[in-house]
This record gives sequence, C-alpha cells and structure tokens, in this order.
Amino acid sequence: MPRKKLSEQEETERVLALYEIENSYRSKGFTDIAGVDEAGRGPLAGPVYAAAVILPESTVIKGIDDSKKLSEKRREELFDEITEKAVAYNIFSVDEKRIDEINILNATFEAMNGAVNGLNVKPDFVLIDGNRIAGMTLPHATVVKGDSKSISIAAASILAKVSRDRFISKIAEKYPEYGFEKHKGYGTKAHTDAILKYGPCEIHRKTFLKKLLGGNV
Repeated sequence: MPRKKLSEQEETERVLALYEIENSYRSKGFTDIAGVDEAGRGPLAGPVYAAAVILPESTVIKGIDDSKKLSEKRREELFDEITEKAVAYNIFSVDEKRIDEINILNATFEAMNGAVNGLNVKPDFVLIDGNRIAGMTLPHATVVKGDSKSISIAAASILAKVSRDRFISKIAEKYPEYGFEKHKGYGTKAHTDAILKYGPCEIHRKTFLKKLLGGNV
C-alpha cells in the first residue's frame, strides 16, 4: 500500500527519523557508518547484487525508503540522488555460477562483503540488513527489516535493486523469449513456462531449477 502523502516538513522529519540507528552508533564514537543490503536472493536467474552506502550525517533524501515500497521510476530517481550525495558507495555482484557453487546464502554474504570491502572510504561500522552475516571483519550489527529502519540500509537497497534490474533488462535483450524485463528473473508462471518450453539459458541458477526440471538441469 502506498504511503500517504506527507507535507514537506513531515517528509523531512520522516527521513531524519531514519537516522536513529546511525545516530545511536555515532554517539558511541563511530563516524563512517555504512549500510548494506542485497537484491536478488529469490530469482531463478541472474546474479545477486549488494550495495554498501555511507551517507553524510543528517542528509535529507526525500522519498527514500525500502526499495520494495518504491516504483521503478522513483528508485531510478533516488539512485542518482544517493550516488551524488553519498560519502562513498559500492555495488558488488555474485553471478549465478558462483551461486550454484556455494549456495545463495553464502553468495549473498560474499556480495555484501564485496560491497563493503570495495568502498573507497573504509567504514568504521557496518549496518547489515537481515539477521546474520558471515565474513564481516569490521564492527557491525544486523538489523531485521533494516531497509525500512535505517536510511543507510534503505539507500543500499535502492542501489542494489536498481543495479540488478538494469542488468536483467540488458539480459532480456539477449534472451527475449524468457520475458526477463517483466519478472526480473523471479519464478512467475510466465517465467517457469518459458523455462519448460525453451530450457534454461546461461544465466539461470541451475540449483534453483531442480524441482522444476527434476534431473534434467
């Protein structure tokens, strides 16, 4: 359900409230706090993406929210604003072959660590969407539903989602028969019907298709 339209003042207050978690760690002496989120754990095809973002303290980016709550057009607009205003950001992907090799959970951890490690400003604290992480050597905390609670994680969710959608849209041009531009690789009926008709293509995650195709992957 779309969020009710707020006045300019109310929207500014809503955005500043999303700094609560960041501010709690700033009060403990941390300064460069990165938010990390992923996009694409569930699809049957394509990479999983992660983004890491460090925002300047108390910067207002109107409309920012969990990427799933935003239209594609709004995400694209916010992508540009976030990348312009961020102290640092980095986007990292792990492809479908690696996902098949190490499983989607470990691939997600790899993507998140890659996003953080590639930042050109080293964070001194990392906020991670979800309830677990492996391999993170910097001080960090996980935040369940962090993309709706932390502005840094919300920003990361938008960068990851837009980046993955752009990649899948390009792939759709190469493989028009699968309709990737519509479902972005998720397991819709149209997508699974196309897989059954044409078989998997090079970007399908073979380990995700075992139930659908049995031993014919």
